[in-house]
Amino acid sequence: MNTYYRYLGAAPAPGALIIKFYHSGNQVRGFIRRVADASEDDGIFPGEEMEPEAAVRMAENKNSGPDQRPIFLELSEGVQWDPAWGRLM
Repeated sequence: MNTYYRYLGAAPAPGALIIKFYHSGNQVRGFIRRVADASEDDGIFPGEEMEPEAAVRMAENKNSGPDQRPIFLELSEGVQWDPAWGRLM
């Protein structure tokens, strides 16, 4: 089971991934962004909403390799974490 860290607003190191889960209608959706250096804008991919499971899988795939960083989760108001998505610290 993968471990994720709650994003609390403090900027993680450049290269870190943040998955934001939010409500879209009556469903939970997510998008991923990669934290950039202070002089650049963060990268967002893809530009469309994803189901939570797909967002988690995509973030894990983008975070593979020797330069892995923690993956952070931002839960918008009213979104509850589902333990099936992984472990949230």
